[in-house]
Amino acid sequence: MLANVEKSRTNVYLNKVKKEEAKAIFKEYGMGLSDAINIFLTQAVYEKGIPFQVKLPEKSYIPNEETAQVIKEAEAGIGIKETTLDELMQCIKN
Repeated sequence: MLANVEKSRTNVYLNKVKKEEAKAIFKEYGMGLSDAINIFLTQAVYEKGIPFQVKLPEKSYIPNEETAQVIKEAEAGIGIKETTLDELMQCIKN
């Protein structure tokens, strides 16, 4: 990939499982871990920063016990009554 470029050896500590998973993905593209890391570094230089958005995953909502129970009852149709639009409008006005 970078045939005529001066190379240097670098030691990094990686998560062993993630390293192996990544190597398998890169192999599908016909490249090794060094090639992928060089692509990352090249993109970081071009973009003058990390070449992708880094953010925390969104927290999924976990309801408390009371809310979970109400959701369960609603899904089962417990405590649900039919309401007309007129009744809803009356509730909004009051």
